[in-house]
Amino acid sequence: MYIYDQYDQQIVEDRVRQFRDQTARYFAGELAEEEYLPLRLQNGLYVQRHAPMLRIAVPYGLMSSTQVRMLAHICREYDKGYAHITTRTNVQLNWPQIKDVPDILEKLATVQMHAIQTSGNCIRNTTTDQFAGVAPDEVVDPRPWCEIIRQWSTFHPEFLRLPRKFKIAVNGCVSDRAATEVHDIGLEAIRNNQGELGFKVLVGGGLGRTPIVGSIINEFLPWQHLLSYLEAILRVYNRFGRRDNKYKARIKILVKALTPEVFAKRVEQEWQHIKDGPITLTSEEVERVSKYFVDPAYKNLTNFDFSQLDQEHQGFARWRARNTHPHKKTGYVAVTLSLKKTGIAPGDVTEQQLYAIADLAEKYSFSEVRNTHEQNIVLADVEQAQLFNLWQEARELGFATPNIGLITDIICCPGGDFCALANAKSIPVAQAIQERFDNLDFVFDIGNIDLNISGCMNACGHHHIGNIGILGVDKKGEEFYQISIGGSSGRNAQLGKILGPSFAQELIPDVISQIIELYVEQRTEEESFIDTYRRIGMEPFKERVYASHH
Repeated sequence: MYIYDQYDQQIVEDRVRQFRDQTARYFAGELAEEEYLPLRLQNGLYVQRHAPMLRIAVPYGLMSSTQVRMLAHICREYDKGYAHITTRTNVQLNWPQIKDVPDILEKLATVQMHAIQTSGNCIRNTTTDQFAGVAPDEVVDPRPWCEIIRQWSTFHPEFLRLPRKFKIAVNGCVSDRAATEVHDIGLEAIRNNQGELGFKVLVGGGLGRTPIVGSIINEFLPWQHLLSYLEAILRVYNRFGRRDNKYKARIKILVKALTPEVFAKRVEQEWQHIKDGPITLTSEEVERVSKYFVDPAYKNLTNFDFSQLDQEHQGFARWRARNTHPHKKTGYVAVTLSLKKTGIAPGDVTEQQLYAIADLAEKYSFSEVRNTHEQNIVLADVEQAQLFNLWQEARELGFATPNIGLITDIICCPGGDFCALANAKSIPVAQAIQERFDNLDFVFDIGNIDLNISGCMNACGHHHIGNIGILGVDKKGEEFYQISIGGSSGRNAQLGKILGPSFAQELIPDVISQIIELYVEQRTEEESFIDTYRRIGMEPFKERVYASHH
């Protein structure tokens, strides 16, 4: 894990002192609300419907158990005893007091954490695959590249006032768990025929009001030029991106307006001026950053035989099938702790659970924790022989819901319960659906389904790429929900199509049930929901759902 040097540490501490002074002046009446606003946003502090919200940066989702303990302490001292994991792998506090935020930031600085660039029109947290560094199908470990991008983009003076917020994802694996196709920039590490490392560059993907799958603008960018090429993309966006209309300000709108070909040409022209300049990456620089991302002290193990345990404990077998992931090192496995227990807002985690996660990480996974973009937690390096013990502890703590990738593993934004932008509440809808599908045997039987819920067009819940997506809409002051089907993230991402007119909140569990029942009737042996949908199309789903509601 990256460790701050004296400069990193000093920058973060200076920023805390500066913000403490700004906040004191705000409370003394020396700074007006509108003067304080950009200053607080630069430190991740939003003021929402009920209370302030502080978004804390967790670069590429990686945390040490020490950092997790500090978050737990902060939740207990300064909040209502829980935090929220976001789809950009950051951590949010929903109830801090503005006057306490400088103290919170000071405490975070002691464990190398901060809230810089977690809001505003700047380059946000770079995200990657939650199994980075341990996945068997890895081409290259993406974490050093994420860190290089983080260091380049933090306080980059040219890109602190972009037309709109900006999101970058890096993938280093054969499969794409980083959703690179729906980011402003998606970077995919690849090797050419000579075995040299480079990046495939996608631009202009995104969700929100106008969902678009990114376009490839460079098939193979040599790694040395990564930062200069990113700089060229951002310059073109900074110059030509729309600032007159915030709904049309994202880079995807510009790429679409110019066409990907013309956009790529403009980037190429800009890049020619800077490509061999001072930000060309050297092997020394890549090595400097990479030395923080070395393997922990793995033991030489053999693979564990689970047959007896699986037979004796069906719950364990089921959990192992859903919540563990293969590891590059023999005898190890990566484990996903589910934060999707029925009745809990997806992604919420209590202070007790945070302390427990820190304990589990120290006991089972070299003291390291990862947040995932599906709003769960990963322990990446668990010995297979320890898995049964971990399962028993996780079950006691409410982390062992064996639903990773299933319909109750819902991606959900906080919605109208907290967010001032939302048209509708999303958490109660998630809960109603989870309760409807609480029979785990049936859920297992349905198989892999991504169900995503957003409370508004900003799509923080990524509803467009859910196999089933639910979007809250406002109809004359009442909350209604629009359903889409057929979206998918990962390879060959696709955007869902809208089923038809929207439904009242209480009908949603019924509608979802009818969609699922039709799928179960129509599917062939091996088909997942998305396969069946692609084969039979939208019409049968429409008929089933609307026939019974009219």
